Amino acid sequence: MAKFTYRGKSMQEVNSLSLEDFSKLLTSRARRSLKRGLTDTQKKLLQDIRKQPGKFHRIHCKEMVIVPEMVGSKLGVYNGKEFVAIDIKDYMIGHRLGEFTLTRKQVKHSAPGFGATRSSKFVPLK
Repeated sequence: MAKFTYRGKSMQEVNSLSLEDFSKLLTSRARRSLKRGLTDTQKKLLQDIRKQPGKFHRIHCKEMVIVPEMVGSKLGVYNGKEFVAIDIKDYMIGHRLGEFTLTRKQVKHSAPGFGATRSSKFVPLK
């Protein structure tokens, strides 16, 4: 099995980097987000992960960029209706939490429901 590398650096090297040095490896959008600073809820989440890394943390900030110290933690990210459980893996670094929590379900059509008109109830045999 191949070792995971992020932009040519191993996970140990990425974990040893500071947040500023790590942001230099990111894409421009993620770099700009980290350069502007973390919000209070994002700072609180990172502190909670540092204190209790194995605990399930429930959060609402889907716009947070996944940083290396979050790898291995379990998060419940709110999608507008419920908390979607996510295990943060190493390949998720640099992405945002919202990319892994879908907010819309796939539409599944079935037979016409109660109160449908006579013409809409027609289903051809073929």
